[in-house]
Amino acid sequence: MHSGERVHRTMGQSRGLENPKQELDHPTEVQFCSCLAAPLAVRCYSHAKVESDEEFDSRWVTYFNKPDLDTWELRKGMNTLIGYDLVPEPKILDSALRACRRLNDLASAVRILEAVKDKSGPHQEIYPYVIQELRPTLQELGISTPEELGIHQL
Repeated sequence: MHSGERVHRTMGQSRGLENPKQELDHPTEVQFCSCLAAPLAVRCYSHAKVESDEEFDSRWVTYFNKPDLDTWELRKGMNTLIGYDLVPEPKILDSALRACRRLNDLASAVRILEAVKDKSGPHQEIYPYVIQELRPTLQELGISTPEELGIHQL
């Protein structure tokens, strides 16, 4: 039996009595505390290669540049990307916005910009920097920022 395993049995069964009902009619739970187990000398580290920032950016740019990307994959990719503890680089956002334009999905483009603003958190300088870097792309694609649309005040 391993530490942390739970065993359900009647008290009589745990003592090996012939008639377990003679001692207790309801089952009790025995739980073995893992803190009493001997520590293992093995660390549980991932065997995956550590991805550099450039490889990370390249992977996401490639993902959003796929010609057969559909709206579901676009949203899944953005949800995954926004789930990371980082603000995506402008080049990743550029490819995501271009994917939105290819798919005629203006709503997703605006949501991407809103998510970047939200991910910037208390760092007031990040969002204006990202918008400044994306301004040529936004103008080329005809995408307005949430501020330009007036929806940031809602």
